[in-house]
Amino acid sequence: MATTTATKNTKPAAKPQGPKKPKVKEPDIYVWEAKNKKGQKVKGELKGNNLTDIKAQLRKQGYPNAKVKKRPKPLFGGAGKAVEPADIAVFTRQMATMMKAGVPLVQSFELVADGLENQNMRKMVLQIRDEVSAGGSFGGALRKHPKHFDDLFCSLVESGEQSGALETMLERLATYKEKTEALKKKIKKALTYPIAVLVVAFVVTGILLIKVVPVFAETFASFGADLPAFTLFVLNLSKAAQAHWWKILGVVIIASFVFRQARANSQTFADQVDAFSLKIPIVGAIINEATVARIARTLSTTFSAGVPLVEALDSVSGAAGNAVYRDAVKQVRDDVTGGTQINVAFRATGVFPTLLVQMTSIGEESGSLDTMLEKVATHYEAEVDNKVDNLTALLEPMIMSILGILIGGLMVAMYMPIFQLGQVV
Repeated sequence: MATTTATKNTKPAAKPQGPKKPKVKEPDIYVWEAKNKKGQKVKGELKGNNLTDIKAQLRKQGYPNAKVKKRPKPLFGGAGKAVEPADIAVFTRQMATMMKAGVPLVQSFELVADGLENQNMRKMVLQIRDEVSAGGSFGGALRKHPKHFDDLFCSLVESGEQSGALETMLERLATYKEKTEALKKKIKKALTYPIAVLVVAFVVTGILLIKVVPVFAETFASFGADLPAFTLFVLNLSKAAQAHWWKILGVVIIASFVFRQARANSQTFADQVDAFSLKIPIVGAIINEATVARIARTLSTTFSAGVPLVEALDSVSGAAGNAVYRDAVKQVRDDVTGGTQINVAFRATGVFPTLLVQMTSIGEESGSLDTMLEKVATHYEAEVDNKVDNLTALLEPMIMSILGILIGGLMVAMYMPIFQLGQVV
Protein backbone atom coordinates (compact mmCIF):
# COMPACT_ATOMS: atom_id res chain seq x y z
CA MET A 1 0.00 0.00 0.00
CA ALA A 2 1.57 3.19 -1.11
CA THR A 3 2.00 5.91 1.43
CA THR A 4 2.27 9.61 0.74
CA THR A 5 4.42 11.86 2.87
CA ALA A 6 3.62 15.53 3.35
CA THR A 7 6.37 17.95 2.65
CA LYS A 8 7.80 19.21 5.94
CA ASN A 9 8.56 22.71 4.81
CA THR A 10 5.06 23.45 3.66
CA LYS A 11 4.20 27.06 4.74
CA PRO A 12 1.07 27.52 6.82
CA ALA A 13 -1.81 29.11 5.04
CA ALA A 14 -1.90 32.87 5.40
CA LYS A 15 -4.72 34.27 7.43
CA PRO A 16 -7.29 35.93 5.25
CA GLN A 17 -7.16 39.68 5.63
CA GLY A 18 -10.30 41.70 5.71
CA PRO A 19 -10.88 44.37 3.14
CA LYS A 20 -8.97 47.58 3.75
CA LYS A 21 -11.08 50.43 4.90
CA PRO A 22 -11.15 53.08 2.22
CA LYS A 23 -9.97 56.50 3.26
CA VAL A 24 -12.87 58.85 3.78
CA LYS A 25 -12.50 61.76 1.41
CA GLU A 26 -13.13 65.17 2.91
CA PRO A 27 -16.16 66.80 1.19
CA ASP A 28 -15.39 69.62 -1.22
CA ILE A 29 -16.70 73.13 -0.69
CA TYR A 30 -18.85 74.68 -3.41
CA VAL A 31 -19.98 78.27 -3.81
CA TRP A 32 -23.42 78.97 -5.25
CA GLU A 33 -25.42 81.96 -6.42
CA ALA A 34 -29.14 82.21 -7.19
CA LYS A 35 -32.17 84.49 -7.05
CA ASN A 36 -34.85 84.15 -4.40
CA LYS A 37 -38.59 84.58 -4.93
CA LYS A 38 -38.26 88.35 -4.63
CA GLY A 39 -35.66 88.43 -7.39
CA GLN A 40 -32.83 89.28 -5.01
CA LYS A 41 -29.40 87.70 -5.47
CA VAL A 42 -28.38 85.29 -2.72
CA LYS A 43 -25.21 83.27 -2.43
CA GLY A 44 -23.49 80.91 -0.05
CA GLU A 45 -21.30 77.85 0.41
CA LEU A 46 -22.14 74.17 0.77
CA LYS A 47 -20.13 71.02 1.36
CA GLY A 48 -20.66 67.95 -0.79
CA ASN A 49 -19.02 65.07 -2.61
CA ASN A 50 -19.84 66.30 -6.10
CA LEU A 51 -21.72 68.91 -8.11
CA THR A 52 -24.87 66.77 -8.40
CA ASP A 53 -25.06 66.44 -4.62
CA ILE A 54 -24.85 70.22 -4.18
CA LYS A 55 -27.53 70.92 -6.80
CA ALA A 56 -29.83 68.40 -5.12
CA GLN A 57 -29.37 70.21 -1.78
CA LEU A 58 -30.13 73.55 -3.43
CA ARG A 59 -33.27 72.21 -5.10
CA LYS A 60 -34.55 71.17 -1.68
CA GLN A 61 -33.88 74.71 -0.45
CA GLY A 62 -35.85 76.18 -3.35
CA TYR A 63 -33.03 77.20 -5.70
CA PRO A 64 -33.33 74.86 -8.73
CA ASN A 65 -31.52 77.22 -11.11
CA ALA A 66 -28.56 78.10 -8.89
CA LYS A 67 -25.11 78.61 -10.38
CA VAL A 68 -22.65 76.31 -8.61
CA LYS A 69 -18.88 75.95 -8.80
CA LYS A 70 -16.19 74.46 -6.62
CA ARG A 71 -14.50 76.98 -4.33
CA PRO A 72 -11.02 77.66 -5.75
CA LYS A 73 -8.06 76.92 -3.54
CA PRO A 74 -5.88 79.90 -2.59
CA LEU A 75 -2.91 80.35 -4.91
CA PHE A 76 -0.45 81.08 -2.12
CA GLY A 77 -0.33 79.72 1.40
CA GLY A 78 -3.83 78.26 1.64
CA ALA A 79 -2.83 74.71 2.52
CA GLY A 80 0.51 75.51 4.11
CA LYS A 81 -0.39 78.54 6.20
CA ALA A 82 0.65 78.09 9.81
CA VAL A 83 -1.86 78.40 12.63
CA GLU A 84 -1.40 81.82 14.23
CA PRO A 85 -2.49 83.02 17.69
CA ALA A 86 -5.03 85.24 15.91
CA ASP A 87 -6.62 82.08 14.46
CA ILE A 88 -6.95 80.66 17.98
CA ALA A 89 -8.62 83.89 19.14
CA VAL A 90 -11.16 83.71 16.30
CA PHE A 91 -11.81 80.02 16.99
CA THR A 92 -12.41 80.73 20.69
CA ARG A 93 -14.82 83.58 19.96
CA GLN A 94 -16.78 81.49 17.45
CA MET A 95 -17.00 78.54 19.84
CA ALA A 96 -18.21 80.87 22.61
CA THR A 97 -20.88 82.27 20.28
CA MET A 98 -22.04 78.79 19.26
CA MET A 99 -22.22 77.54 22.83
CA LYS A 100 -24.16 80.60 24.00
CA ALA A 101 -26.62 80.01 21.18
CA GLY A 102 -27.26 76.50 22.49
CA VAL A 103 -25.54 74.63 19.64
CA PRO A 104 -24.21 71.21 20.80
CA LEU A 105 -20.43 71.06 21.25
CA VAL A 106 -19.62 68.59 18.45
CA GLN A 107 -21.86 70.44 16.00
CA SER A 108 -20.20 73.71 17.02
CA PHE A 109 -16.82 72.33 15.94
CA GLU A 110 -18.25 71.40 12.55
CA LEU A 111 -19.86 74.79 11.99
CA VAL A 112 -16.70 76.64 13.00
CA ALA A 113 -14.50 74.40 10.82
CA ASP A 114 -16.72 75.05 7.79
CA GLY A 115 -16.00 78.77 7.92
CA LEU A 116 -12.21 78.50 8.27
CA GLU A 117 -10.04 79.32 5.25
CA ASN A 118 -6.79 78.23 6.92
CA GLN A 119 -6.68 74.52 6.10
CA ASN A 120 -4.27 73.66 8.93
CA MET A 121 -6.54 75.36 11.45
CA ARG A 122 -9.56 73.60 9.98
CA LYS A 123 -7.77 70.25 10.19
CA MET A 124 -6.91 70.84 13.84
CA VAL A 125 -10.51 71.80 14.72
CA LEU A 126 -11.79 68.62 13.08
CA GLN A 127 -9.24 66.57 15.02
CA ILE A 128 -10.50 68.14 18.26
CA ARG A 129 -14.06 67.36 17.16
CA ASP A 130 -13.17 63.72 16.57
CA GLU A 131 -11.57 63.46 20.04
CA VAL A 132 -14.63 64.95 21.72
CA SER A 133 -17.14 62.88 19.71
CA ALA A 134 -15.18 59.73 20.67
CA GLY A 135 -15.87 60.46 24.35
CA GLY A 136 -12.89 62.63 25.28
CA SER A 137 -13.10 65.94 27.07
CA PHE A 138 -12.71 69.30 25.34
CA GLY A 139 -9.77 70.24 27.56
CA GLY A 140 -8.09 66.88 26.99
CA ALA A 141 -8.43 67.26 23.22
CA LEU A 142 -6.86 70.73 23.41
CA ARG A 143 -3.90 69.40 25.39
CA LYS A 144 -2.94 67.26 22.38
CA HIS A 145 -2.06 70.52 20.60
CA PRO A 146 0.28 72.21 23.12
CA LYS A 147 1.87 74.38 20.43
CA HIS A 148 -1.39 76.30 20.02
CA PHE A 149 -3.18 75.85 23.37
CA ASP A 150 -1.08 76.54 26.47
CA ASP A 151 -1.68 75.21 29.98
CA LEU A 152 -3.67 78.31 30.95
CA PHE A 153 -6.10 77.89 28.05
CA CYS A 154 -6.55 74.16 28.64
CA SER A 155 -6.94 74.55 32.41
CA LEU A 156 -9.67 77.16 32.04
CA VAL A 157 -11.57 75.03 29.50
CA GLU A 158 -11.35 72.04 31.85
CA SER A 159 -12.56 74.23 34.71
CA GLY A 160 -15.53 75.32 32.59
CA GLU A 161 -16.37 71.71 31.71
CA GLN A 162 -16.27 70.60 35.34
CA SER A 163 -18.38 73.51 36.58
CA GLY A 164 -20.93 73.25 33.76
CA ALA A 165 -20.20 76.79 32.59
CA LEU A 166 -18.19 76.08 29.46
CA GLU A 167 -19.87 78.79 27.39
CA THR A 168 -19.06 81.43 30.04
CA MET A 169 -15.46 80.26 30.24
CA LEU A 170 -15.08 80.33 26.46
CA GLU A 171 -16.48 83.86 26.46
CA ARG A 172 -13.85 84.97 28.98
CA LEU A 173 -11.11 83.16 27.10
CA ALA A 174 -12.19 84.75 23.82
CA THR A 175 -12.02 88.23 25.36
CA TYR A 176 -8.66 87.40 26.92
CA LYS A 177 -7.17 86.14 23.62
CA GLU A 178 -8.56 89.08 21.63
CA LYS A 179 -7.18 91.65 24.07
CA THR A 180 -3.82 89.88 24.20
CA GLU A 181 -3.51 89.73 20.41
CA ALA A 182 -4.56 93.37 20.07
CA LEU A 183 -1.84 94.32 22.55
CA LYS A 184 0.78 92.32 20.63
CA LYS A 185 -0.20 94.06 17.39
CA LYS A 186 0.24 97.46 19.03
CA ILE A 187 3.75 96.55 20.23
CA LYS A 188 4.67 95.22 16.79
CA LYS A 189 3.33 98.40 15.23
CA ALA A 190 5.48 100.50 17.56
CA LEU A 191 8.64 98.55 16.69
CA THR A 192 8.15 97.45 13.08
CA TYR A 193 7.43 100.81 11.42
CA PRO A 194 10.62 102.68 12.37
CA ILE A 195 12.81 99.60 11.89
CA ALA A 196 11.40 98.97 8.41
CA VAL A 197 11.88 102.59 7.32
CA LEU A 198 15.45 102.75 8.64
CA VAL A 199 16.36 99.45 6.94
CA VAL A 200 15.06 100.81 3.63
CA ALA A 201 17.00 104.04 4.19
CA PHE A 202 20.27 102.21 4.78
CA VAL A 203 19.67 99.92 1.78
CA VAL A 204 19.09 102.93 -0.47
CA THR A 205 22.20 104.61 0.95
CA GLY A 206 24.24 101.48 0.27
CA ILE A 207 23.04 101.33 -3.34
CA LEU A 208 23.95 104.99 -3.83
CA LEU A 209 27.43 104.45 -2.38
CA ILE A 210 28.11 101.33 -4.46
CA LYS A 211 26.45 102.22 -7.79
CA VAL A 212 25.90 105.98 -8.07
CA VAL A 213 28.85 107.63 -6.32
CA PRO A 214 31.49 105.79 -8.45
CA VAL A 215 29.97 107.40 -11.58
CA PHE A 216 30.52 110.85 -10.04
CA ALA A 217 34.05 109.81 -9.00
CA GLU A 218 34.99 109.15 -12.64
CA THR A 219 33.69 112.60 -13.59
CA PHE A 220 35.60 114.29 -10.77
CA ALA A 221 38.84 112.60 -11.86
CA SER A 222 38.82 114.71 -15.02
CA PHE A 223 38.42 118.02 -13.16
CA GLY A 224 42.07 118.29 -12.15
CA ALA A 225 41.12 120.36 -9.09
CA ASP A 226 40.97 119.76 -5.36
CA LEU A 227 37.67 118.37 -4.14
CA PRO A 228 35.82 119.57 -1.00
CA ALA A 229 36.56 117.63 2.16
CA PHE A 230 32.97 116.41 2.44
CA THR A 231 33.08 115.05 -1.12
CA LEU A 232 36.38 113.28 -0.42
CA PHE A 233 34.88 111.72 2.69
CA VAL A 234 31.91 110.36 0.69
CA LEU A 235 34.20 109.06 -2.07
CA ASN A 236 36.35 107.21 0.48
CA LEU A 237 33.20 105.83 2.09
CA SER A 238 32.06 104.65 -1.34
CA LYS A 239 35.38 102.88 -1.97
CA ALA A 240 35.11 101.12 1.39
CA ALA A 241 31.53 100.08 0.66
CA GLN A 242 32.49 98.70 -2.77
CA ALA A 243 35.40 96.72 -1.34
CA HIS A 244 33.75 95.39 1.83
CA TRP A 245 29.97 95.44 1.29
CA TRP A 246 29.76 91.66 1.30
CA LYS A 247 31.70 91.52 4.58
CA ILE A 248 29.36 94.07 6.17
CA LEU A 249 26.31 92.15 4.95
CA GLY A 250 27.80 88.86 6.21
CA VAL A 251 28.50 90.34 9.65
CA VAL A 252 24.91 91.64 9.90
CA ILE A 253 23.44 88.26 8.91
CA ILE A 254 25.72 86.29 11.23
CA ALA A 255 25.11 88.69 14.12
CA SER A 256 21.33 88.39 13.65
CA PHE A 257 21.55 84.60 13.55
CA VAL A 258 23.81 84.41 16.62
CA PHE A 259 21.52 86.78 18.53
CA ARG A 260 18.42 84.70 17.77
CA GLN A 261 20.13 81.44 18.64
CA ALA A 262 21.57 82.84 21.87
CA ARG A 263 18.18 84.15 22.92
CA ALA A 264 16.52 80.83 22.11
CA ASN A 265 19.13 78.61 23.80
CA SER A 266 20.40 80.72 26.70
CA GLN A 267 17.87 81.65 29.37
CA THR A 268 20.35 84.03 30.99
CA PHE A 269 20.91 85.93 27.74
CA ALA A 270 17.15 86.05 27.03
CA ASP A 271 16.53 87.45 30.53
CA GLN A 272 19.16 90.13 29.98
CA VAL A 273 17.54 91.13 26.68
CA ASP A 274 14.14 91.37 28.40
CA ALA A 275 15.61 93.55 31.16
CA PHE A 276 17.33 95.81 28.60
CA SER A 277 14.14 96.19 26.54
CA LEU A 278 12.39 97.77 29.54
CA LYS A 279 15.07 100.49 29.70
CA ILE A 280 14.87 101.61 26.07
CA PRO A 281 13.64 105.24 25.92
CA ILE A 282 9.94 105.57 24.97
CA VAL A 283 9.68 101.96 23.73
CA GLY A 284 10.57 100.63 27.20
CA ALA A 285 7.59 102.46 28.72
CA ILE A 286 5.28 100.86 26.15
CA ILE A 287 6.65 97.38 26.87
CA ASN A 288 6.30 97.96 30.63
CA GLU A 289 2.65 99.00 30.40
CA ALA A 290 1.82 96.25 27.90
CA THR A 291 3.30 93.63 30.25
CA VAL A 292 1.37 95.00 33.24
CA ALA A 293 -1.83 94.94 31.16
CA ARG A 294 -1.20 91.31 30.14
CA ILE A 295 -0.53 90.27 33.74
CA ALA A 296 -3.64 92.03 35.04
CA ARG A 297 -5.79 90.56 32.24
CA THR A 298 -4.49 87.02 32.82
CA LEU A 299 -4.91 87.21 36.60
CA SER A 300 -8.42 88.64 36.24
CA THR A 301 -9.44 85.87 33.82
CA THR A 302 -8.05 83.03 35.94
CA PHE A 303 -9.32 84.41 39.26
CA SER A 304 -12.83 85.02 37.89
CA ALA A 305 -12.84 81.42 36.64
CA GLY A 306 -12.49 80.20 40.21
CA VAL A 307 -8.83 79.20 39.96
CA PRO A 308 -7.10 79.43 43.38
CA LEU A 309 -4.91 82.52 43.69
CA VAL A 310 -1.60 80.67 43.99
CA GLU A 311 -2.35 78.55 40.91
CA ALA A 312 -3.52 81.67 39.08
CA LEU A 313 -0.20 83.37 39.84
CA ASP A 314 1.60 80.33 38.41
CA SER A 315 -0.30 80.81 35.17
CA VAL A 316 0.38 84.56 35.21
CA SER A 317 4.14 84.06 35.56
CA GLY A 318 4.12 81.87 32.47
CA ALA A 319 2.10 84.39 30.47
CA ALA A 320 4.01 87.52 31.59
CA GLY A 321 6.15 87.64 28.45
CA ASN A 322 9.07 89.38 30.17
CA ALA A 323 11.67 87.86 32.49
CA VAL A 324 11.67 90.78 34.94
CA TYR A 325 7.93 90.58 35.50
CA ARG A 326 7.97 86.77 35.42
CA ASP A 327 10.41 86.68 38.34
CA ALA A 328 8.43 89.37 40.15
CA VAL A 329 5.19 87.38 39.82
CA LYS A 330 6.96 84.27 41.15
CA GLN A 331 8.09 86.32 44.14
CA VAL A 332 4.49 87.48 44.65
CA ARG A 333 3.30 83.86 44.49
CA ASP A 334 5.81 82.81 47.15
CA ASP A 335 4.80 85.71 49.42
CA VAL A 336 1.08 84.96 48.98
CA THR A 337 1.74 81.29 49.76
CA GLY A 338 3.34 82.47 53.03
CA GLY A 339 0.18 84.40 53.97
CA THR A 340 0.98 87.89 52.63
CA GLN A 341 -1.78 89.94 51.03
CA ILE A 342 -1.37 90.16 47.27
CA ASN A 343 -1.27 93.98 47.19
CA VAL A 344 1.53 93.97 49.79
CA ALA A 345 3.37 91.32 47.76
CA PHE A 346 3.01 93.42 44.59
CA ARG A 347 4.39 96.49 46.37
CA ALA A 348 7.33 94.55 47.85
CA THR A 349 8.69 93.63 44.40
CA GLY A 350 9.29 97.27 43.47
CA VAL A 351 8.37 96.39 39.87
CA PHE A 352 4.62 96.90 39.61
CA PRO A 353 3.09 100.39 39.25
CA THR A 354 1.22 102.10 42.09
CA LEU A 355 -2.11 101.92 40.27
CA LEU A 356 -1.99 98.12 40.15
CA VAL A 357 -1.09 97.95 43.86
CA GLN A 358 -3.88 100.32 44.89
CA MET A 359 -6.55 98.67 42.73
CA THR A 360 -5.52 95.26 44.01
CA SER A 361 -5.84 96.50 47.59
CA ILE A 362 -9.35 97.83 46.86
CA GLY A 363 -10.29 94.57 45.17
CA GLU A 364 -9.15 92.49 48.14
CA GLU A 365 -11.08 94.64 50.61
CA SER A 366 -14.28 94.67 48.54
CA GLY A 367 -14.10 91.05 47.37
CA SER A 368 -14.00 92.09 43.71
CA LEU A 369 -10.36 91.45 42.85
CA ASP A 370 -11.12 90.16 39.35
CA THR A 371 -13.15 93.29 38.50
CA MET A 372 -10.43 95.65 39.76
CA LEU A 373 -7.75 93.76 37.82
CA GLU A 374 -9.84 93.94 34.66
CA LYS A 375 -10.09 97.72 35.08
CA VAL A 376 -6.30 97.90 35.49
CA ALA A 377 -5.84 95.86 32.30
CA THR A 378 -8.25 98.09 30.37
CA HIS A 379 -6.49 101.23 31.61
CA TYR A 380 -3.02 100.10 30.59
CA GLU A 381 -4.23 98.75 27.25
CA ALA A 382 -5.61 102.21 26.49
CA GLU A 383 -2.31 103.76 27.63
CA VAL A 384 -0.36 101.49 25.30
CA ASP A 385 -2.68 102.44 22.43
CA ASN A 386 -2.15 106.16 23.06
CA LYS A 387 1.63 105.80 23.45
CA VAL A 388 1.93 103.81 20.21
CA ASP A 389 -0.01 106.50 18.32
CA ASN A 390 2.14 109.23 19.88
CA LEU A 391 5.32 107.31 19.10
CA THR A 392 4.31 106.91 15.46
CA ALA A 393 3.55 110.63 15.19
CA LEU A 394 6.89 111.47 16.86
CA LEU A 395 8.96 109.11 14.75
CA GLU A 396 7.69 110.29 11.36
CA PRO A 397 9.55 113.65 11.40
CA MET A 398 12.61 112.01 12.97
CA ILE A 399 12.73 109.37 10.26
CA MET A 400 12.29 112.00 7.56
CA SER A 401 15.22 113.90 9.08
CA ILE A 402 17.41 110.79 9.03
CA LEU A 403 16.48 110.10 5.42
CA GLY A 404 17.25 113.71 4.52
CA ILE A 405 20.65 113.58 6.21
CA LEU A 406 21.66 110.25 4.64
CA ILE A 407 20.41 110.61 1.10
CA GLY A 408 20.40 114.41 0.86
CA GLY A 409 23.92 114.54 2.29
CA LEU A 410 25.19 112.18 -0.40
CA MET A 411 23.63 114.28 -3.14
CA VAL A 412 25.07 117.53 -1.74
CA ALA A 413 28.53 115.95 -1.51
CA MET A 414 28.34 114.88 -5.17
CA TYR A 415 27.15 118.24 -6.50
CA MET A 416 29.43 120.51 -4.43
CA PRO A 417 32.41 120.16 -6.85
CA ILE A 418 30.11 120.89 -9.81
CA PHE A 419 28.85 124.07 -8.12
CA GLN A 420 32.42 125.18 -7.33
CA LEU A 421 33.48 124.53 -10.92
CA GLY A 422 30.60 126.68 -12.13
CA GLN A 423 31.70 129.55 -9.90
CA VAL A 424 35.27 129.36 -11.22
CA VAL A 425 34.06 129.48 -14.86
